Amino acid sequence: MRRQQGMRLDERYVPYLQMAGLYHLVRLNDRWFKIDEPLLSAFVERWRPEMHTFHMPFGECMIMLQDVAYQLGLAVDGRYLFADKSGNHIHIRWLPYVARIEEMGSYSWGSAALAWLYRCMCRVANRHVVKWSGYNPSVSDKGPRVQMWRLQIDMLQPRDFIWMSYSSPEVLQVVHPEALEPRHTALWRSVTSLIYFAVIEWHQIDRVLPQFGGVQPRPRSALNIDFLMSKDGKGGDRWFPSALQHWHLHWESRADHVLRFDVVADPGPSHTYLDWWSQHGKRFLSPEMYLGDPRGIPIPVEASQRVLG
Repeated sequence: MRRQQGMRLDERYVPYLQMAGLYHLVRLNDRWFKIDEPLLSAFVERWRPEMHTFHMPFGECMIMLQDVAYQLGLAVDGRYLFADKSGNHIHIRWLPYVARIEEMGSYSWGSAALAWLYRCMCRVANRHVVKWSGYNPSVSDKGPRVQMWRLQIDMLQPRDFIWMSYSSPEVLQVVHPEALEPRHTALWRSVTSLIYFAVIEWHQIDRVLPQFGGVQPRPRSALNIDFLMSKDGKGGDRWFPSALQHWHLHWESRADHVLRFDVVADPGPSHTYLDWWSQHGKRFLSPEMYLGDPRGIPIPVEASQRVLG
């Protein structure tokens, strides 16, 4: 994320941004964000569009509604948002939705932002993951750094990964309080659709229970929504809400799909999961000459002691 240098927020806009639930997001404009592009590339090549998870050596992790709330301060609960795929215009058909500024705070900005992020990640992953997996250093000066980060991730051990990255009290002190209201936090655990006009994605947090303090069992098969990737609001699918009403109903019943499980002192994948993951997961991307034989890595003892709840 970058901002234009010297760009200041006019204080006259603040009340309206607060009313729309976007003021905390705009406040991020006060600082610069440095992007490590090779590190970002090393993670994108681990993104699996069919699961919306990153494939790591020890299991899966993902960007969730919880991350959107903590990082951007965006509310989760609310009505799904309609906007065109350019990301900065509202189609005239939906103009009445945004004309009443006092109602803008009732939309689920968080789910819309995550749906768009998922779609962008999937498009980039589908287009470049094969190239990145065999990154040629002679083609780009970023190649060696991508290879370095790829190997660093490949060498990560389960104990090196912080499953619950927001559990620190220091983090809670800087989070927008509205994002932590129970009606929003409950939906962080919801397996539901994410909607941003023509973009519909799936929030599959049932594959990453350790990120909420749980034990990860062997997951179910991923939901196949490949056909939704072709929906971009152009041509014959421009006015698609009635045709895809099934996915809208998923969001409307989001509270009924909140997962319930035990929170444990040592969250992580179960022994059953790791046994399955060692056979089916895309765990390592570096050449074997750097890794040795990864199949010989034993399942951690602590995984055998985790009890599913």
